Amino acid sequence: MNDFRFGPAEFYLVGFEGDRPDPATFRALTDLISSGVVRLLDFVVLTKSEQGDIEILELDSDGGPLSLGDITPIASGIAGEEDVDALAELIPPGQSAAIVVLELSFARELAQKLAAAGGQVLRSERVPAPVVNAMMDILDQEGE
Repeated sequence: MNDFRFGPAEFYLVGFEGDRPDPATFRALTDLISSGVVRLLDFVVLTKSEQGDIEILELDSDGGPLSLGDITPIASGIAGEEDVDALAELIPPGQSAAIVVLELSFARELAQKLAAAGGQVLRSERVPAPVVNAMMDILDQEGE
């Protein structure tokens, strides 16, 4: 059986008001990671000045305001310089964002089981949650 160390990775750019993410956002992420639904591969915090200058902020290992507690990324650096540069362009001036690279645990297991059965995932496409919810609202209205 193929034993995959990692499944597919997804990059998320999560924006925040101001120059620092709030603790509730970090808590939401750590809760999800702790549940085992996802694994944190990489995490980069960026802030953009009003003039458009980008600063990369380091995570605090001592539990400070930029801390994920005892959770550390397991593949730091997977979000390369080109990824950071491209995603930083999307941050509005005076705001901050985190590049969060997640592995969906079920996707690793799915790919592993398909490979063991002689198959492989050729393509995967994500439909954003707002689009799915809007489509379901339309379908619900049509069914009334």
